[in-house]
Amino acid sequence: MEHFSVRHGETHCENVALRTIAEAVGTPSYVYSKASIKSQLQKLKSAFASYPTHICYAVKANSNLTLLSEIFEEDVGADIVSLGELERALKAGVKPSAVAFSGVGKRDDELRRALEVGIFSFNVESLAEVENLARVAKELGKIAPISLRINPNIDVKTNPKIATGLFSTKFGLVEAEALELVQTIAEQKHLRLKGVGCHIGSQILDLSPMKEAAERMASFAAKLVALGQKLEFIDMGGGLGIRYKNEEPPSIKAYAETLINAIKPTGLNLIIEPGRLVVGNAGALLCSVLATKKTPKKSFVIVDGAMNDLVRPAMYDAYHGIACVAKKNGPEALYDVVGPVCETGDIFGENRSLPELKSGDLIYLESAGAYGSSMASNYNTRPRAAEVLVDGDHFKIVKRRESLDDLWRDEIL
Repeated sequence: MEHFSVRHGETHCENVALRTIAEAVGTPSYVYSKASIKSQLQKLKSAFASYPTHICYAVKANSNLTLLSEIFEEDVGADIVSLGELERALKAGVKPSAVAFSGVGKRDDELRRALEVGIFSFNVESLAEVENLARVAKELGKIAPISLRINPNIDVKTNPKIATGLFSTKFGLVEAEALELVQTIAEQKHLRLKGVGCHIGSQILDLSPMKEAAERMASFAAKLVALGQKLEFIDMGGGLGIRYKNEEPPSIKAYAETLINAIKPTGLNLIIEPGRLVVGNAGALLCSVLATKKTPKKSFVIVDGAMNDLVRPAMYDAYHGIACVAKKNGPEALYDVVGPVCETGDIFGENRSLPELKSGDLIYLESAGAYGSSMASNYNTRPRAAEVLVDGDHFKIVKRRESLDDLWRDEIL
């Protein structure tokens, strides 16, 4: 959260006070730092500059059109998992030839549109997908570029709900199955095998499993090349973690060195698909205090943001730092910071040390740039929050707050 700082007793995003945004836009609101996003992208590009590397931003992390536009301006591609994400990315200016389509299930209309615009590759994960893709490509008279996503059965010691590289998950192909698919693909004139890859999970804080996965992919790719396959790339997905509390994530430089050292002997290009790494610490969720209350066992701070705005704590037991916008002196006490949604699990943080707060005070949740707005919902018929991008001394609304009418606009009475 390097672009969020306290000045004169007030928290700022870049050079704009969060209080100014709250007064102009209201709360809850997501606040993003443009400088942070650009800085992360530059660090990535610099770290991988020594080797032919294609960066595809994982659109699922945050799919706001303005943020996507800023990201694609840096000559970055897109990693997408749905037709909606494809259309968002195209609308935001991505080059179709820089789009990788991931995901275990792709509908015919999704395959058709991706073939029509000419994406870079389909990351396929099953025989059924290969057969569907061959059929749709034949109908369109197109050749579908394919990358085989391998499941290397590597445990990355992350939250089980975001670990994707184990046989117990739905993702990827076992190597033996992938080898059989190579022959199936070769027999289909409307398919072309261009690469192999894997994605072993998210919020990874240890490079050892990434190193093992990259070496495994390099070995598998070399095996396919020896069999006569003309591969072009190895896709290592994303997953490098960020700091939410007191984690010590590997540096981007160390991350790059690990992947490059493993892939370089193959001579194949490298693809990476960072998402959280780009936007996670670029955003905060700004909220207002509604009330405080005390029970015989707990003290609570109730805010206007809720689990429908940031589901990670409820869904993953994820930690987000919680801080007051205005610095307060005096004693602190332990509070559970909760929202107004009618669920006991609507908790942003338990036993957080905070000063005495009153109705109207402002707090913010740190590191909410990834999987905040993109996973938001209208649960309890709550309008989704506004989104704001700060650029130096200025800010602009990049998504307006939903109105009540928006919530039932498409319903039929």
